[in-house]
Amino acid sequence: MTRFVKIAVLALSFGGAAVWADDAPAKGCPDGTVISSISYEGLEHTNPRVVERELLNRVGEPFSAEKFEAEKRRLQDLDLFTEITVSCEQSSNLTYSFKEIFRWIPSPAGKETDRDGLMIGLALANLNVLGEDIRAEVQYRTSTDPFLENNEYAFYVSSPYLFGLPLGWNFEFLRTDSYDDIHGYQDDSWLVDLDLDYEMLPHLSLLGTVAGRVLKDADFLPEFGLGFAFDFRDSKLDTRKGIYYEYMLTHVGLGDDSDCDMSVDKNCKDMGGEKYWELLTDARAYWTLSRFVTGATVLARYRPGDVKFYDYYYHGGPNTFRGRGGSALGGKEDGADSVRLGVHEVLLTLEERFVLMERHAASVMGVNFFYGVQLVAGFDGSLLWDSGRPGWDDYEGAVYGGLHLVIPALDRIRFEVGYRPDRGEPAFYFGLFDKVTSSRWRSR
Repeated sequence: MTRFVKIAVLALSFGGAAVWADDAPAKGCPDGTVISSISYEGLEHTNPRVVERELLNRVGEPFSAEKFEAEKRRLQDLDLFTEITVSCEQSSNLTYSFKEIFRWIPSPAGKETDRDGLMIGLALANLNVLGEDIRAEVQYRTSTDPFLENNEYAFYVSSPYLFGLPLGWNFEFLRTDSYDDIHGYQDDSWLVDLDLDYEMLPHLSLLGTVAGRVLKDADFLPEFGLGFAFDFRDSKLDTRKGIYYEYMLTHVGLGDDSDCDMSVDKNCKDMGGEKYWELLTDARAYWTLSRFVTGATVLARYRPGDVKFYDYYYHGGPNTFRGRGGSALGGKEDGADSVRLGVHEVLLTLEERFVLMERHAASVMGVNFFYGVQLVAGFDGSLLWDSGRPGWDDYEGAVYGGLHLVIPALDRIRFEVGYRPDRGEPAFYFGLFDKVTSSRWRSR
C-alpha cells in the first residue's frame, strides 16, 4: 500500500452554473421490507458487477437501512459516484440510483512534496477504464519554484480487483529529473513498482510489493516486500470510525559495489548501492461524535543495514512534520536547512476534524463531482535518528490548524498553518491527499 493512492487528477471548472443534488439517501424503504429484486439506474459507464460486489442488502432478505449506510460508504470508496440513493417501488424492488463522476478527463495535474513544493502539469486520465473501476493516468509535472527545472513523467494504473478476485493492484512507472536540494544530488532516476493487496479474509489483507529503481551514479536498487493489514475502518477515504493496522517487511538493494561515497568525497560521482531491511508499522484509529472526528495515527519505519544518504528520510513540511519548513502557496519549503534527515523515523499525529459541510454532489457543464469542507486542528510529533535508540534530542513537536476541501480523486486539498513553540513563528502548508497517505509515498 506504499504508493497505492497516487492518482492525482485535479479537475478545474471553466464556467457555468452549479447544480446541487438532493442528498436524501433513501425513499420509501422501511426496514424489514423483503427485497424481491434489485435494479440500477445511472450506470452509464460502470459495469453493474462493480456495484454488486460492494452490496450488503440481498434479494430474498429484509432491507436494512444500516446495511445501506455501510454499503454506501463502500461505494463512495470507489471514487466513481457523486451521489448514491436507494428507493423501494413496485413490489419490493430495490432500486439503486447513481450519479457518476467524470470519467475521461484531460486536466491540469498536481503533486505536492516537501522536496519540490507544488508541481503542476498536464494529465490525461480515465477514472473507470472499461467500466471496471480501473484507473489509468499519464502525467507530466514540473516544479513551480524553480519553474520548469524539476520534472516528472508518470504512468499509473490501479484497481481494487483483478479478474473478479479481491486482489487490489497498483502499477506505477515514474521518470524523475530533479535536483534534490534536501539530500544534495541530482535525482535522475527511473522507477517501476507493483503493489498488491489481497483480501484473504474480511478485514484481513496480505500485502506485497516489488519494485526496481535505476538511479544515475548509483547501483540498481530492487525492492521486495511482504506484509499484512487489519482494516476495520468504515471507509478508506475520509474515515470516520474504526482502526487500521499494517505491518510490512521490505528488503531494498543488493549491496554497494562502488569505490567511493559522495557523502564523504564530494568529487566522487558514484553514489553506490544499498542493502537494508525496512520494518514498517502503520497504525490508525478514528472515532466520531456528532460532527467531530478524532484521529490518531502512527507511522514507524526502522531500517537496519546500509542506507545511503540519498534515501535518508526527512521531516519538515505538510507530508511529514508541520513544524519545520513551510512555504507560500505553491512554493518549496524553506530549504534543506529547515529539514531534518535520518535513517529511521516515527511520525505521530493527533487530529480533530469538524465537519463544516458534508460532501455535496454538484455538476458544472455536465461534469459531475462532489465537495466537502472540514476544519482541522492537531498535533504532530517527529522522531528521526540514525542509529541505536532515539532520544529526546531526536524528538520535535508542533501544533497546527487549517481547512480541508474534500474532493474526488485527490481525496482532499489541505490548507494548514503549523506552529512549533521553540521556533516561535507560524508556517503555512499546502498539501494534497490525507497526510497519512502522502507520508507513505512522499519523495524521499
